[in-house]
Parts: sequence; structure tokens; C-alpha cells
Amino acid sequence: MSDKILVTGGAGYLGSILCERLLAAGHRVTVVDSFMFGQATLLHLCANPALEIIRGDARDTALMRKVVADHDVIIPLAALVGAPLCDRDPHAATAVNFEAIREINRMRSAHQLIVYPTTNSGYGTKSGAQHCTEETPLEPISLYGRTKVDAEHEVLSSPNAITLRLATVFGLSPRMRLDLLVNHFVHAAVTDGYIVIFEKDFKRNYIHIRDVADCFVHCLEHRSAMVGRPYNAGLDDANLSKEELALKVKEHVPNFYLHFSEVGSDPDKRNYIVSNQRLREAGFQARRSLDDGIRELLKGYKMIRKNQYGNV
Repeated sequence: MSDKILVTGGAGYLGSILCERLLAAGHRVTVVDSFMFGQATLLHLCANPALEIIRGDARDTALMRKVVADHDVIIPLAALVGAPLCDRDPHAATAVNFEAIREINRMRSAHQLIVYPTTNSGYGTKSGAQHCTEETPLEPISLYGRTKVDAEHEVLSSPNAITLRLATVFGLSPRMRLDLLVNHFVHAAVTDGYIVIFEKDFKRNYIHIRDVADCFVHCLEHRSAMVGRPYNAGLDDANLSKEELALKVKEHVPNFYLHFSEVGSDPDKRNYIVSNQRLREAGFQARRSLDDGIRELLKGYKMIRKNQYGNV
């Protein structure tokens, strides 16, 4: 089944990989993006007649009302991502991450599917000892987390909706991000040769960016069985502490010097492990390992200048 799919923020870190995957699956894709970072990440896809690009802002109600009506599926990726970026401009973060999602969701009909990616950072400061399931209360500790949790609630309160609570994503993209933990640790290993880590025992879950793209396609193909629920999306064997992640990177870069500081703290206090059982029972399981991702990053970083892709 071929869908006409609207992807806001489709030129971003996740979007530029997802759009390629959707086109490869035979769908028609319209991207709405403001290109706020000056990126030209979709150039390699422009020869495909199934791709349409609109330079615009997801907060533009008139534009979005016109565009939303013409699509079967809505995937709203446009967001200010990460706590530092949101804290720098709280008004814009709320407008893009929550208010724009609310308006897009209200514009669509009950026949149009929305697949909304949120973040499992909504689980906040759990002990790191017990798996968070989709039934675990959400207690976000940042403005970024709160806007995403509020938007998810808005989406799931309406029909024909699926949300994906994404683990920390890793892997290469045409719109690269170096602030994500795996990407950052590997970049530090090959550029600085050392890293200072605070709160080394704090745990996160991780997932490869191409597994995320595959998961979206799975949602489209199994929508009738999946609608109405949130799904944790992560790699089952990648609930790791920051120390464990750093040691994993060191296996690939043996001269990577690790300093685990007992003084000072990380401003990001998230600490949780996640169960991906519900998504597995829905028929999808991430398959690209951390080792696969680290090898990919090491190859890609040979082409990337230091500090070329900040997002903080």
C-alpha cells in the first residue's frame, strides 16, 4: 500500500534518513522544513519524482492546513530537540514542540494516520534499576521533555494515532548531530582522545537511526493493530550506563582516555532503563548493534571537521 506522507522537519537528523526509507518503500513524501540550520540534506533524493519539498514553518497555520489535508499520513518531526536548545528559547520550544503538534493534530481527519515520535526521556529520573514500560508514569525533568510529553498526550487523545518513545538515537545522517550521547562519545574519542564523565552510573537506552526509520515503516504497514498506543523504541541489549557506553567505545578506540569525575554533575539527570517488549510484540525489533553504530561513526568522522555539526 502506497501512502502520501507529510513529514515536517524532514531535512533534520532523523528526517533525512526517514524520507529516504519512505521513498524506498514506495511512498510519496512531502517535506515541510524551515531549513533553519542551512542544511541541504535531501539533495540526493531530489531526482525522485515522489519527493516534494516545501520551505516553510510547521507553525504556519495557513500553510499546514492546506498541506495536511492532502496527505494520508502525518509524521511531525519538526522540533527544537534537546534540553539546552529548548532552554535557550523556551517560547519557541513550546510553540514548535507542542503548540504546532496540537494544531496539526486538530487539522487532520480521523481517517488520516499520525505517527508521532516523542522521547523516552519522559521517564525522567527513575532509579535505573527497574525497566520503564509504557505504563510507567511520565515525569520529564526538562522543558524539552515536558513539551514532548504534552504533545504525545494530545496526539493519543485523538483517533488513528501511534507514538514512538524513542531511545537516544545514534548513527550517521546527512544532518549530523554530535550532541547525542553515542555520537558524542565516539567523536570525543577520535578528536580529543579523552572525555570527562559525570554521574557515570546513569543509564539510558539507545537505538540506531536506521532502525528508527524502519520502525516508522513498520507502523505504517501494521497500523490497524498498533493505533491508539505509545511504544518504547530502543535496542533491547542497549540499556547501558554512561560508563558502560564509554568502555564500549574504548573497545574500538583503545587509546580513548576516560576520566570518571566524582566532583561536579551532568545537567542532564535522566537515569532509566526501558522495556521495548510492547513494540517487540507488535512485530518490530531493532537489529543494528552499538558496535555496528560505533564502526559506522568512526568511518564517517574521517569526513567531518571538529565542531561542524553542533546542535546545542
